Amino acid sequence: MKPMNFTLKQLRYFAVAGEHQSVTKAAELLYVSQPSISSAILHLEDVTGLKLFVRHHAQGLSLTPQGVEFYRKARNLLQEAESLAQFASSLSTEITGTLKVAGFPTVTGAVLPRILKGFMDKYPSVYVDCRELHQKNLIEGIQNCDYELGITYDMELPASISFEPLVSLPPYAVVSTDHPLANRRSVSMAELAEQPLVMLDWPVSRQYFMSLFISLGLKPNCAFRTHSLSMARGMVANGLGYSLLNMPMSGDSSSDHLVALPIEEPLVPLALGVARLQDTISTPAAAAFIDDIKQYVAEFMNDNNGYSMALSVPPGNTNNRVLPTH
Repeated sequence: MKPMNFTLKQLRYFAVAGEHQSVTKAAELLYVSQPSISSAILHLEDVTGLKLFVRHHAQGLSLTPQGVEFYRKARNLLQEAESLAQFASSLSTEITGTLKVAGFPTVTGAVLPRILKGFMDKYPSVYVDCRELHQKNLIEGIQNCDYELGITYDMELPASISFEPLVSLPPYAVVSTDHPLANRRSVSMAELAEQPLVMLDWPVSRQYFMSLFISLGLKPNCAFRTHSLSMARGMVANGLGYSLLNMPMSGDSSSDHLVALPIEEPLVPLALGVARLQDTISTPAAAAFIDDIKQYVAEFMNDNNGYSMALSVPPGNTNNRVLPTH
């Protein structure tokens, strides 16, 4: 069966003419010329092979039996098209539907739960599908339109990805509360290079942390490698070494025996921000979610005097309760 090429406009012209049994009346109602209506009807008859109207000299038109059936189908299709247009309009104005978000692992635990709670309280009609992905998979997910937004760092972003930075996060060291360096106010990279490192062995993260040492001509002592942030924290808390992070630790139980140490050297920070597909218009739900993220970051920066994060430190150890101000 060959495809029938006709437009919604031609169907609309036919339907109005059929409803009023008049080309003249249809032309008046649609504000077009009579030849436009006649041409649309002739085209439909040509591509369908149907005789849709009986022409009555000086008395207008009447639908043939085939024309009546075709008219009913045409009206249904035009109503569906109108419904689709209204649905498309609602997508551009109403905050509803499904929002798919991917977050970098260090972000999903520290930031997203609180943002999600506030967002879902405000917009209960939005279902947020939030996944935790490493940088390579996160970027691929956005490029494949599996996710509309990515909350991540400015690490190895291709030209197809638009990135809006929200906050600059300098690296810092994390040690246990009984570590030899725990009572220091800051530490140098040279001192850290001598200590066993618990490396977060995620591809892009690993490259970034290694670059911090390489830029200073140093080589870290990578004693342990792990793909799990909770595992890295647990190993550090049990005195197996130190680790490097950028995202402030939350004040949950996993941080109870950890101390944050500012690094003395001016190292390259990471920017935390929102990644999207280049040259796309955000849905209302995505735009609202981005606004909530920006508000959260602004409040965090204001509450913590630029950039600092209180840590849960056992009584008696009052040093290193905050991360370095940036």
